[in-house]
Amino acid sequence: MPLPELTKKQIEKKLGVYCKAKAPTQCKDEFRLGFTFRGNSVTLFEERPAFMKPDTWVQIVVAQFRFSPLSKAWTLYCADRNSKWHLYSEIDPALNFEVLLEEVDDDPTGIFWG
Repeated sequence: MPLPELTKKQIEKKLGVYCKAKAPTQCKDEFRLGFTFRGNSVTLFEERPAFMKPDTWVQIVVAQFRFSPLSKAWTLYCADRNSKWHLYSEIDPALNFEVLLEEVDDDPTGIFWG
């Protein structure tokens, strides 16, 4: 079952505001943030110019949020160096998406932003 359309629109709005605030326009040549949806998941990523190829942008995954239609809760995942997803065990699943986004932003373990 795909992510409900209303939920998707709400998340698009919240992540759009977050990405714009975290990567202001004056930094657009250095880095930018974006997100993609796939099924019940939304992946937050960072883009930076490739080393020695400033016209090529490289995506680096930051976090993944997965929605459970049964529980209506979001679960947070982090990526390893091979971009394989692992459950982030420092916070429980949450009904409120913003709780998990706040955890990513605060990054108390240093796993999301390094």
